Amino acid sequence: MAGQEHGKEEDPAAVRRHPALFRAARRRTNPAPRRSDITVTDERAVRRAVKAAALGNAMEWFDFGIYSYLAVTIGHVFFPSGNATVQLLSSFATFAVAFLVRPLGGMVFGPLGDRVGRKKVLALTMIMMAIGTFAIGLIPAYATIGFWAPVLLILFRLVQGFSTGGEYGGASTFIAEYAPDKRRGYYGSFLEFGTLSGYIGAAGLVTALHAGVGADSMEAWAWRVPFLVAGPLGLVGLYLRLRLDETPAFRKLESESARSAGTAAPAETTVKGDLAKIFRLHWRTLILCVALVGAYNVTDYMLLSYMPTYLSDELGYSDTHGLLVLLGVMAFLLLIINWIGRLSDRFGRKPLLMTGMLGFLLLSLPAFLLISQGGIPAITAGMLMLGLSLVCLLGTMSAALPALFPTDVRYGSLSVGYNLSASLFGGTTPLVITALISVTGSNLTPAYYAMAAALVGIVAVALMKETAQRPLPGSPPSVATEAEAARLLSDFRT
Repeated sequence: MAGQEHGKEEDPAAVRRHPALFRAARRRTNPAPRRSDITVTDERAVRRAVKAAALGNAMEWFDFGIYSYLAVTIGHVFFPSGNATVQLLSSFATFAVAFLVRPLGGMVFGPLGDRVGRKKVLALTMIMMAIGTFAIGLIPAYATIGFWAPVLLILFRLVQGFSTGGEYGGASTFIAEYAPDKRRGYYGSFLEFGTLSGYIGAAGLVTALHAGVGADSMEAWAWRVPFLVAGPLGLVGLYLRLRLDETPAFRKLESESARSAGTAAPAETTVKGDLAKIFRLHWRTLILCVALVGAYNVTDYMLLSYMPTYLSDELGYSDTHGLLVLLGVMAFLLLIINWIGRLSDRFGRKPLLMTGMLGFLLLSLPAFLLISQGGIPAITAGMLMLGLSLVCLLGTMSAALPALFPTDVRYGSLSVGYNLSASLFGGTTPLVITALISVTGSNLTPAYYAMAAALVGIVAVALMKETAQRPLPGSPPSVATEAEAARLLSDFRT
């Protein structure tokens, strides 16, 4: 794959057990560095970067989560009364609309982040997401303004989707470029810690509203509360992001570009030119990225976004029961996700990703058979089976994906690949599953859909290179301490 010529692949654990093998692998993988080439990270700066990126991701998935958990209510509020299934499909179609423009957002914000910096673009995406979500909470209902209600809903969903196109690629790149090489998995897992936190916040708030105000008040006004909360959250996230410095890898790239340019006029670059470079030079890696993200997103959205609707609409459980079970499962995943990141640093990204993909392939059908039996214990057990498979992907993917691409095109390539896949396979998951259940009449359809996605993911993981404990392509080695930098130099000399 382009940008991934790391030489012969070796087992990270075996490499660490044999110092001579480790040194040989270092020499094959990267040229001998000078001390000035090695980045010694500032732990406080890394933690600030992780906090700001994770909070933005939490906000993104809070916004998308509340829409998913309020899908039935939104269908009633914004679409004409009639067939309940048609209303639900209309609501999920509007959910999917945001994903249609995510690739466009990725194609604009991604290359822009590679040219002007990660920090500026991430601040802009945060502002747009907050505005789009807050505005949804202000739209009058269909009963008040008729046709314009769903039109405005779609408009602000498009604003959300466009801004989100630059969010994940930028946030994962930001953390990956700040983190030391040996702890990239651990720090990267905090990005998905933010994902789960956002979903938990959304599910918790929606559950409290359902329990506290009743169905009539929920449709009349209470559904707006979670959307309006996004405004203050966005301001907090913007404040944190504006306080950050640019990533060490990007600063290094800027200084090298300035030195190579000398006194010559800077080359003119455009988004179109940057995109052409990405598709021309890195198309193989883009395909791999799309496959990985597709498998990951189908399973992610199926469990974290669609499952409460599945429990209420297909199995007849109350909205509160479904959300409470999901809340418990997500809280458990939140407790272990950073340990998954640590494991990926120790044993490699591929073993953890393969475990998650195989989990969905082998456990999806048993899990949905349990869930369809009914009863809180069976539903919880089934969702935990899916959740344990998903957390292997959640805790690893945000460190694995940025390492697919070199520094000069990392933000742009990852944004394009991630959002193309999310648009095709992620945001459409609730809509596709709802439609397939309606056509087939089978409540096991989600299991088969997840198994098909997992098969694609297994092939993609088998083809990817191991990147744990290695410098990012096109970036200098990054270590946590001066002593580690000295050891690294010694390894290359001996």
